[in-house]
Amino acid sequence: MQSRHRRGPGAAPSPPSPRPYYFKDGLRRVRPYFYTYNTWCKERWRGRQLVDIFESEFRDRPLEYYRAAMESGQVAVNGKTVGPHYILKNGDLVSHTTHRHEPPVSAEPIGVIYEDEDMVVINKPSGVPVHPAGRYNYNSVVEIMKAERGPSFSPRPCNRLDRLTSGIMFIAKHAKAAERLGVQIFQRSVRKEYVARVIGKFPDGEIVCDQPILQISPKLGLNRVRANGKFARTVFKRLAYYPRASSLDTSPPSDRPAGEAGSTAAQEEPGAAAAQPTGHRKADEGYSIVRCLPVTGRTHQIRVHLQFLGHPIQNDPIYANQKVWGIDLGCNDAEATQNSDEDIITRLSRMGKDQVADAVAYHDEMVDTYYKKKAEKMSGEVCALCNTPLYTDPGEQELSLWLHSLRYEDAEGAWSYTSPLPAWALPPEGSSGPTEVGGTEELVSAAETSSLE
Repeated sequence: MQSRHRRGPGAAPSPPSPRPYYFKDGLRRVRPYFYTYNTWCKERWRGRQLVDIFESEFRDRPLEYYRAAMESGQVAVNGKTVGPHYILKNGDLVSHTTHRHEPPVSAEPIGVIYEDEDMVVINKPSGVPVHPAGRYNYNSVVEIMKAERGPSFSPRPCNRLDRLTSGIMFIAKHAKAAERLGVQIFQRSVRKEYVARVIGKFPDGEIVCDQPILQISPKLGLNRVRANGKFARTVFKRLAYYPRASSLDTSPPSDRPAGEAGSTAAQEEPGAAAAQPTGHRKADEGYSIVRCLPVTGRTHQIRVHLQFLGHPIQNDPIYANQKVWGIDLGCNDAEATQNSDEDIITRLSRMGKDQVADAVAYHDEMVDTYYKKKAEKMSGEVCALCNTPLYTDPGEQELSLWLHSLRYEDAEGAWSYTSPLPAWALPPEGSSGPTEVGGTEELVSAAETSSLE
């Protein structure tokens, strides 16, 4: 799809009504539909042929497709068919009508934690983007809520969560409410707490990580602890630790008959059995549920700090990837002596769609093979209507990151909202452990004490 086009005024068709959702195999799906992307002529495009622009800047499809689309009018300028050799000039509006095939997302509903006349506090499912972007349009929080609440509902997200991250979000119902909450968040008068599921036994007590974070590749959205990065502080506290079984049943959990799942989370949940790193890590390492209080707000801060501490999020496709970071997974490497920034960027950029299931690279061999088969990849088929190459469904490891936005609260105590713990953070069947999280006093105290030091 030509996802890099900007929408603008032009001949864009009205949105399908009702929205083209349907549900199958535990996924929310969108029936393919026609959609027009519009973009004004950029300065660097002026005086160049239309086909040259698409060849150099829009590479989602073969050049032959674009030529045919220009000749048929699917790619038009100012609403007219102009052909591939048209010379673009200032003020031209380029439009591309395409047959969109959106990826499916989780069928889990958007939960409502609180609602009044100004806002809705929701529990966002993992794997669902907040806004339409890239390959996603109707399969986004904003569009799903519009479809559920009617055309008069205009959701305004007040905080941001990555597509793979689940948990609390604030959706304002009108502009003033969005502005009011936005000011609070910007002024740092709102505390945020997350919960994560990480590799190994996380240390006891409140752990404060003050390591600076540097964005080493804006294109890849890649960050790491580097001595010359921006100041960042996160407070961590282990909520629970669940050791691994002494022997591993490597058949995928969903394929096992009921009653054969064993007593550990590594055997209970899809993806958990895959969380066994190779190399120097021990087979009985298990995993921890960790509370996370970010004091600053750097991109990927929690994920990067957990990686640096040697306990990356168990199913993190970037920061728990041995093929990118090596056997130590970037632990304690603030000077980039184990892996240079250039090495990390090169390795990650080489990972194409056919390797996405390999992202968590410490999978047990048998489980790794299973998830490769379950991953989204090119199916080898094309759409009979538009000849677009089609993908298979995404696997579970591509729909979730074990990081959850658990709590938002006003620092002065005026309000607080907490979501339930996600299923992956609860005790595995046959084990005891916490099912709720206490207050933030100890985490806040640790953050303030560290500041004084």
